[in-house]
Amino acid sequence: MSWIVDFYRTAMGKKAVMAVTGIALFGFVLGHLVGNLKLYMGPEHLDHYAEALRELGAPFFARGQVLWIVRLGLLAALAVHVHAAVTLTLLNRRARPKSYVKTTPQASTYASRTMIWGGAVIALFVVYHLLHFTTGDVHPDFEPGAVYHNVVTGFLNPWVSAFYVAAQIALGFHLYHGLWSLFQTLGWNGPRVNVFRRRMAAVLAVVICAGNVSFPIAVLTGAVRLGG
Repeated sequence: MSWIVDFYRTAMGKKAVMAVTGIALFGFVLGHLVGNLKLYMGPEHLDHYAEALRELGAPFFARGQVLWIVRLGLLAALAVHVHAAVTLTLLNRRARPKSYVKTTPQASTYASRTMIWGGAVIALFVVYHLLHFTTGDVHPDFEPGAVYHNVVTGFLNPWVSAFYVAAQIALGFHLYHGLWSLFQTLGWNGPRVNVFRRRMAAVLAVVICAGNVSFPIAVLTGAVRLGG
C-alpha cells in the first residue's frame, strides 16, 4: 500500500485521484438531475421516485440503508477530491513560491482560475443541501418522505433559491473545467479531440447548470406549486 501513498503525494497522483473521484461525482450529479426532473411531473411521480431510492437493496438491506451507504461513499469521494485539489494547489505554490508581478492568462479560462473558490462554494452547498432536503434541520416545513412538498416549500424562500442558483452556477464552471481536464489527465488529449472535449464539457456543464437552476425558478414563478 505504500506505493499508493507515494504516488498520491505526487502531482500526477493527485490529478489521477481528482479524475477518478470526479467521474464518480459527475455521474451522481447527472443522475441526480435526471431524477429530480420528475418534479415537473407532479408530487406522485417525484415522491414515488424518492421512495424507490429508499427501498434499494430490499430485502437484504433495511429501508434507506443503501441510500445512506451511497451518500457516505459520495461524501468520501468529495472529501478525497477536495483534499487532492487543495494539496495540489499548495504543491504548485511551493514549486513557485514567488508570484509573478503581473499575470496575463494565456491558455487558462475563468473556470480554471476559480476552481478552488468554486469548489469551496460547492462544498458548503453540499452541506447545506443535506441539512435542507435530506435531514430537514434547516428546512422551514420539512415532512419526511414528502419530497415534492419539501422542494416547493424550501424554494419559496427567495434567499434560499438565490443561494441554490449561485451554487449551481459555480458548479457549472467547475464542471466545465473539470470535464475538460479530466480526459487530459486520463490521456485523452491531442489536437483532433481537444475541440470536441471543450465543446462536450461546455454542453454538459450548461445542461446540468440550467436543469438545476430551473427548479428554484419554477417554484418562485409559480410554474411548480403545492398540489401539483
